[in-house]
Parts: sequence; structure tokens; C-alpha cells
Amino acid sequence: MAEDNNALLAQILAAVSQIQSDNKALAASVDAINGRVNALADVKKLKDAARPDTARVSAPPAAAAAPLADLSPAAETSAEIKEEEPSKRPTTSRIILTTYPGQSGIDPIIMNWGHKDPMQRGPVVVSRAGSTVRRRNAIGAHGGSYSIYHALAVAINELKVDHKPDYTNTEPAAPLGPFPQWSDPKKIVAMDPLGHLAPWLYKDYIGKEDVEIRPTIAITKAHMKLPELEQSVREGRLKVDGKICLNESGELAVTKFAVEPVWYLPGVAERFGIDEGTLRRSLFENTGGSFPELITRGDIKLFLPPIGGLTVYCFGDVAKMSDPNVKLALRVHDECNGSDVFGSDICTCRPYLIFGIEEAVKEAQKGGSGVVVYFRKEGRALGEVTKYLVYNARKRGVDKASDYFMRTENIAGVKDMRFQALMPDVLHWLGITKIDRMLSMSNMKHDAIVGQGIPIHERIPIPDELIPADSRVEIDAKIHAGYFTTGKVMTMEELSAVQGRAWDDVDH
Repeated sequence: MAEDNNALLAQILAAVSQIQSDNKALAASVDAINGRVNALADVKKLKDAARPDTARVSAPPAAAAAPLADLSPAAETSAEIKEEEPSKRPTTSRIILTTYPGQSGIDPIIMNWGHKDPMQRGPVVVSRAGSTVRRRNAIGAHGGSYSIYHALAVAINELKVDHKPDYTNTEPAAPLGPFPQWSDPKKIVAMDPLGHLAPWLYKDYIGKEDVEIRPTIAITKAHMKLPELEQSVREGRLKVDGKICLNESGELAVTKFAVEPVWYLPGVAERFGIDEGTLRRSLFENTGGSFPELITRGDIKLFLPPIGGLTVYCFGDVAKMSDPNVKLALRVHDECNGSDVFGSDICTCRPYLIFGIEEAVKEAQKGGSGVVVYFRKEGRALGEVTKYLVYNARKRGVDKASDYFMRTENIAGVKDMRFQALMPDVLHWLGITKIDRMLSMSNMKHDAIVGQGIPIHERIPIPDELIPADSRVEIDAKIHAGYFTTGKVMTMEELSAVQGRAWDDVDH
């Protein structure tokens, strides 16, 4: 009898296990279908939002391209392209150094930046693949700073140069937009607002014309685990709700948006108050002449720069980010690998980041929206090498708050290269029209956001108890320079008395 019961139990367990497995497979299939439906729905929304009576915009004649006469090259022979049909081979024996508007075989796909109709606006096309190189309407390469690794993979034959991506099941994990800001060329100049839908919006270009079009934005869902958040739950600052804060370990549900930069050069130049020709020339000359088409192709207005992008972390309902009727808590954070990842206490970066995440979650749990935007701008966009040189100069001298910015300027020639003018673009893309609680003290971020027409109702400084002792040099110097505070702004004499920790040994 016992043996029969054991056999029966084994059969029941096997059946339950099979049901669980089947349910997982079914859930995965449903999720994949939902992804495709969401992508198609987003594409339909964009097309429906476009004016139905808009006439097809024709490509401007080559002669109408914006002149860059003062930047024109001395000779054109090095960039000549053969007139025969594009080769089907992945590479040619001839190296194409640059191209020119009106050159035989050059036929860029129309790009009307800011047009409401995605088909009238056109896709971002930057690939130099054999079937695409003559249709390019953008300079640079996909992948930002990782484009160099792409080139290396091709060089060592780890990646086929004519590889065609399969975007099955890669659709955005959450719907977004469209918003009026997407078709305002003044509000979005540093990213492609259609970048998350490109392969589906422009599938006919890909399938029928063999044009390589890639997404510059991806949207996914994930969990986030940080040790400080477990402590937040334990101390009662975060509440487990099973939806956003999932358990006692402080694990969070989050929607993530990865964004690669796409610059609309006339708009970028306008943001910085310079002319487009000056911007193009500086980008060309100060990257070792890496992008000659910045000079020779005044008709191409898009540039995919080899720099880091950004990631958006949204807590709660994605749709609430753009809802003016609910509160939004936001932290805009610039990368600091030493503190954010490895816990250095020379700055307030990780403590402020964790505080921002915690406050964003609290706002979402109250029925609002919580957002953290993480930019790849290591060391104030000066880079980690420069940052460590500054650390050395500070620690080998007397590390005083009064000398904080001078140390950086002596080495880099400038105290900060993050230049927040382009930062608000992602807020426009998310549909954000106001910020109720800004979890930042930066006057530069505040002024850039408000300058783009997004009001900030309240600014929240980092609590004093979260500031590491060695980072008082940084934070007190920044407050003196204009950072927001609800406390005291020190005089230069008082800043001289604020000193950081010396190295633990003298053998340096």
C-alpha cells in the first residue's frame, strides 16, 4: 500500500512539474506576443498622430545643402566613389575616406528632423554596409564608445561585416508616447525619439531596400538589488508592497531605458550658442580628424558621437512619468565609477544615488512616479585618468575645499565638461512636463531643465548624515560655487578650514 502511495505521489509531482513547465513556456510566449503587440501599437500611435494631409516631402537638391565653404577641403580626389551599382560584397578594395553632396551614387534617405509623421521624417541611417553606404543620412557609427569594439570584432573576423540583426522578441517591454515633444526640433536634439521603434517603423526600408537600420534605444524590465535598500526596508524607510519593493531584501521592480546619443547638429549648436560650422570643425579637429564628413557633408545633419549614453530607471507605472496629475520625483546622476560601484568616500555620488533611488521608489509607492537618469559622464566628463590625477594633487597637498575646483582646472584646464545643455532631452522624450521633487543640488542641472521649459517645484539636498567625512571638501566647495542647500554657505576663509583625509601612508 505504501509503495502504491509513493508511486501515486511521484506521478502527481511529475504532473505538477510538467504543468509548471508548461505555464512558464506559455507565459514566455504570451510575453513575446505582448511585446510585438506593444511595438505595433506604438507604431500605429505614431502614424495616427501624424497629420493625414501632409504631403510627401521631397529631398532637397544637393545645391541646397548648407554651405560650409570656410571648412571645405582642398581636394576631393581621395573620396571619389565609382559610379557602378553598389557592390554586394561586404567590403571593397577601395577605401572611401569621405563623400560629398551631389557626388555620383550618393542618395541619402530623407531626414526631416522633428517631423510629426515618422515616414516623412525618415530613419537614422549611419551604416557603411555595402547596401547602405550611399543612403546614409548620419555621420559616425552605432554603439557610441563601443563602436570601436565593433570595428575590432570585424577586423579579427569575430563578426561578419554583413551580419543582419534578428530583432525577433526585442520589442520594447513597455509602451511609451508618442508625445508632442518628439516632434519639436528645439526640445530633442541629442537622441532619436523614434530610436526604440526604428526596426519596426522602417521595416520596408530594411526588407525591400536592404538598408541597415538599427535601434538606438532599448526598453526592458528588470529587478534591482542594492545592499543599502535592504537596510532601508529593515529600518522602515521603504515598505514591501510586492509590486515595486518586492521583498524584505529591498529588491525592486524597475523598467529600464538604454539610450545611445544621436545629435542633430544644428540643434546642438544652437543649445550651446555657437554656429553649426564651428561645432563641426571642432568635432572634426579635436577627434584627430576621425569624421571628415563633418566637413564635407554639410547636407547631413545627424552625428552619432563615440561617447557614452544614458540609462533611465523608472519605478512604478511608466505612463505616470508623463501624467501631470501625479507627483514625479527625479534624480539626474552623472557616472562616478569609483563611488557608485566601488564605494569610494571621497565624494557623495553613491550616497546621493542611493538616496535618489529610495526617494523615487517612495514616490512611486504613493501613486506617483519615480525616475533616476544615469548619464555616462565619468569624472565630470573629464575621464577617470584626469580624475585620479586630480585626486593625487589633492592628497599630496593640503586637500582644502577652497582649492577644490582649482586642482581640476590646473590639470584639465576646465573644472567641468558635463555641459548639461543636452541633458533635458531625455526628459522631453519621456513626456515629463514638470518635476515635483528634484533630488539634486546641482545649479547647472536645475538651470538646464528649467531653461528647457520644465518647472521644478522642490529641490531636495542630500541629508547631512549621508555625507562621508572625506567628501565634505567636495560638497562644501560645490555649495559655495552655487549648489542648492537649505543650510549654510561657507565663506572662502571657512572653506580653507575644511580639509580632507590624508593618505594613510606617506610612501607615494
